[in-house]
Amino acid sequence: MANHPSSSVKPTAAFVGASWAALVLGIVSFAVGLWNAEMTKSEKGFFAAVIVLGLFAAVSLQKSVRDRAEGLPVSALYLGLSWSVVGTAVVMLVVGLWNSGMLLSEKGFYGLAFAMTLFAAVAVQKNVRDAMQDRMPVHPAPTPLPYPMGG
Repeated sequence: MANHPSSSVKPTAAFVGASWAALVLGIVSFAVGLWNAEMTKSEKGFFAAVIVLGLFAAVSLQKSVRDRAEGLPVSALYLGLSWSVVGTAVVMLVVGLWNSGMLLSEKGFYGLAFAMTLFAAVAVQKNVRDAMQDRMPVHPAPTPLPYPMGG
């Protein structure tokens, strides 16, 4: 951890377990809700795609923000795309729920399951990265090659 001063200490087992439990609970709840919902298959597919998009974008955003905080190179384009895709997933969920014929309580269920799942995915990604960083040995700076590269 010496080469990453902004990184945190290894996460506790309780936080790791709670993060994984929240992620699994959110995904399973959302999936069971879709499975039992009275909507067309295309509507179910839309909401399933939105949660997959949101999960990927949230993890990508978390990684990009943390890389930047640790001084690792992240292009502004990729960081901006990560933010915009998270926003797009949220907007798609809101518009899909707004236009659905579901009861308000069902809409709230999907909104909460979506939010919990995205938050949990970010926490799991953080925990995985912290645990990997804790296991990685600190290497000295690479030494230059004794000969020039190229032809």
